Amino acid sequence: MTVTVDARGLSCPQPVLMTLSEIKSGSDNEIVVLVDTDTSKENVSRAAVSRGCTVGNVEPDGEGYKITVLRK
Repeated sequence: MTVTVDARGLSCPQPVLMTLSEIKSGSDNEIVVLVDTDTSKENVSRAAVSRGCTVGNVEPDGEGYKITVLRK
């Protein structure tokens, strides 16, 4: 199952905190994170990897990015 974290319009560290909260919940193997800045994209990706997850895809999505985080 996939869960979506919509962090568009939020500044760091909020997108990172929202993503880490979802990772800690442990309920889904795939998390899609929507962000709208390069800084958020980089910070969310780095935070996910630091928690043992894999960043599957980072794709443009409108004026932002869609980041797919996969739990191991």
